[in-house]
Amino acid sequence: MKQLTLVFALIIGIASITLAQQPVRVPPMRLTTQAFADGTVIPLKYTQASPDGAVSPELTWTNVPPGTQSFVLWMHDVDLALNKTSEDNLHWLVWNIPGEDTTLPEKIPAGAHLPGGLYQISYAGPAYRGPGAPATGPLHHYVFELFALDIKIDQMAGSTALNTKTNIFTLMQAHILGKAAYVGLFHRPQ
Repeated sequence: MKQLTLVFALIIGIASITLAQQPVRVPPMRLTTQAFADGTVIPLKYTQASPDGAVSPELTWTNVPPGTQSFVLWMHDVDLALNKTSEDNLHWLVWNIPGEDTTLPEKIPAGAHLPGGLYQISYAGPAYRGPGAPATGPLHHYVFELFALDIKIDQMAGSTALNTKTNIFTLMQAHILGKAAYVGLFHRPQ
């Protein structure tokens, strides 16, 4: 009986050690908006086809990784290759979003440096550039990607939008704690 108790205690001890060594699974970061469902058509209000001018959608995120110091948001049209390169169409890059924030409000104003320390740029300048794919082609995929970083990137924009994106992405390397994406579709009305 003593041997059975000893074997049972040994099995429990090994199981406890094994369970303690298992990594804690953190749910993935999630990006959402109430403006449109993931994978559906982006409403005109948020596009270049809006008669009032495009406004940025409100974006929210959850399950922020521990240790997040800042976020970078990148919106791009993945169905376009610029100048025969792997670069696509940069519609919006926002960086140095404070790590404690979990939302970007609708209608972020234009400007290179915003309250709260945020910076932004697009191919159209320091502002959100809504989707604008031509009516004659297929729906384009506009991807919003949010990166959680373990550093702050308090850096002004470069000489061009592409130069800025390259610089920001270089600074992000080895500092990405998590990533989330959300997709909208659009082409101009006929």
